[in-house]
Amino acid sequence: MQSNELSNIELLKEIAEFLNEETEMENMLQGALQKLLEGTIFETGWIFFIDEKGKQQLISHENLPKALKQNDCRHLQKGGCWCVSRFRNGELKKASNIIECKRIVNARKTNDEDNDGITHHATVPLQSGQERFGLLNVATPNTIRFSEGELALLESVAFQIGSAIKRIFLTKQEQQVALVQERNRLARDLHDSVNQLLFSVTLTARGGIEMTEHQEIKNTFKEIQYLTQDALTEMRALIWQLRPKGLESGIIEGLKGYGEILGLTLTVNVKGVINLPASIEETLFRIAQEALNNIRKHSGVLRAELYLTITSTDVLLVVKDEGCGFHMSESKNLPSIGLQSMRDRAHSVGGTVDWVTEWNKGTEILVRLPY
Repeated sequence: MQSNELSNIELLKEIAEFLNEETEMENMLQGALQKLLEGTIFETGWIFFIDEKGKQQLISHENLPKALKQNDCRHLQKGGCWCVSRFRNGELKKASNIIECKRIVNARKTNDEDNDGITHHATVPLQSGQERFGLLNVATPNTIRFSEGELALLESVAFQIGSAIKRIFLTKQEQQVALVQERNRLARDLHDSVNQLLFSVTLTARGGIEMTEHQEIKNTFKEIQYLTQDALTEMRALIWQLRPKGLESGIIEGLKGYGEILGLTLTVNVKGVINLPASIEETLFRIAQEALNNIRKHSGVLRAELYLTITSTDVLLVVKDEGCGFHMSESKNLPSIGLQSMRDRAHSVGGTVDWVTEWNKGTEILVRLPY
């Protein structure tokens, strides 16, 4: 066995061991890319994830030339190129030499920075079986073509990375399933225990009112009944949040059902076709739930308007009420944990939440989530 073949086997073994141990996607891709560059003639590389709609995302890069790295890798983040187009069309099946990269050419034309001798690159799809995830691109200064052996090694590494990506995706799916199961268990427990106890207290208070002739005692029992009914409403809302049955019929029906539980009258306006990824739909649902909670607790009104607009890249939600509003301090600290929770949920999927509000002029919550 020749020495270069032996070194390739050792490299593949080292990369495989690393991929098998790593559980975080970005760390896994960055580490695998570093090991590939350290053990081969390739000197720079970058990885695109490409979703089902063909939208690309620069997920990892290593040792880029200054021209490509400038302005937060603008030439890699934006625009199209031959390799991405071929991937989208299903025409890129194996490792290939790119004659000349459009992104590198554009970077050289628009920047004074040096390309460090990088003019061409090789590309290989990242996939596991029939499931495709994106592209691995590598390049070497002053090299316009890689040998069959180098491309074969690149394919082997890409196969390993693709299998690792699939494993991490499956692990995350299993974690999400486990989380849903735990939410369902907790919802059942709350319904079967605390919810039933509160209902029993309501009945007891109602019986107490009927059994006494003393007005003060009657008033005490009435107060207990009112407080318990409020607690029941809160508990039912909490159970709904833990196990949002309404999502089975779509997010609109889910929010209408949640509004009914809170005693709110909702007017819903929808533009565009609702076909959202599950993670985006649930994030939007949770944000809208929190917005409706705030209306019920703080606005002083029991009516709200929801405007949902779906574009090709974003989903936009506006939740509006004509209630008392609230005051945002100059430091822009959010006035409640609920508002901060909405913002955190949006940020977790790359979105934003903003507020427009004034005393006695109502509140508008504006949500934008990319998908």
